[in-house]
Amino acid sequence: MLEPLQLLYEEAGQPRFGLPPALATAYGGDLGFTSPCVYANFVTSIDGVVALGPEYPSSGSAISGREPTDRFVMGLLRACADAVLIGAGTLRATPGHRWTPDHVCPQAAPAFAELRRNLRRAARPELVVVTASGDLPTEHPALQSGALVATTADGARRLERRLPPTCTALPAGEGPTLRMADVLAALHAHGHTAVLTEGGPHLIGNLLGEGLLDELFLTTSPVLAGRADTPRPGLITGLELLPRQPAWADLISARRRTSYLFLRYRLRSSGARVGLRSEPAL
Repeated sequence: MLEPLQLLYEEAGQPRFGLPPALATAYGGDLGFTSPCVYANFVTSIDGVVALGPEYPSSGSAISGREPTDRFVMGLLRACADAVLIGAGTLRATPGHRWTPDHVCPQAAPAFAELRRNLRRAARPELVVVTASGDLPTEHPALQSGALVATTADGARRLERRLPPTCTALPAGEGPTLRMADVLAALHAHGHTAVLTEGGPHLIGNLLGEGLLDELFLTTSPVLAGRADTPRPGLITGLELLPRQPAWADLISARRRTSYLFLRYRLRSSGARVGLRSEPAL
């Protein structure tokens, strides 16, 4: 399928799903998660840029150079998930995307499907879009294919009769803002305990602010993005941690493919909990 990732380091005692042989060979070993688990996946440039700005849609593809192994890992992480969680800003920034394993790595689709059958998951992970305001591009193909839309009561009223019939509004808050703890509780009630987030820096900031992110998968792409007049965020926006509230993580896995690094971190604690308001991207 792909040239295997080179395993550089892996912490002993991690949970293992027993990946189908084709996936285990390509990934360079097994993969698994405790339950429940919220895990994130990002690609970053060497200089810490994860998004190129609103005028550059699909920033992740530009930063990764559409590296096939990065797309394989993205697909594998989606294949392990009950749900893929994104913010409205991410939906708007990627107008043609579908958050399914086979969309990013079609050659591995049969193996991804086998993994999901083995895990007794649905055929595809459910897309969950978070929006406090209800301001969504309802014509987006990912919504047309079906999604849960986690929103406030006001947001649900705004979306009434606008959402495609394939979508379900999921009210997760009565006020003007959303707590990610309420969103995750609603997802758990739907049976979604393995949640992958590919949301942007605002959504990650909210999850970290409430102490809800368990793991982070970070691809370091061998490219320098630079910063000038266009805002180019790093991994987290809307949350200041250092120096008063550092969020430490432990490296639990490191893999390599040519000059790309594929790192996996476990967050040490949920001590940040600063009660962030939802950012405009939500």
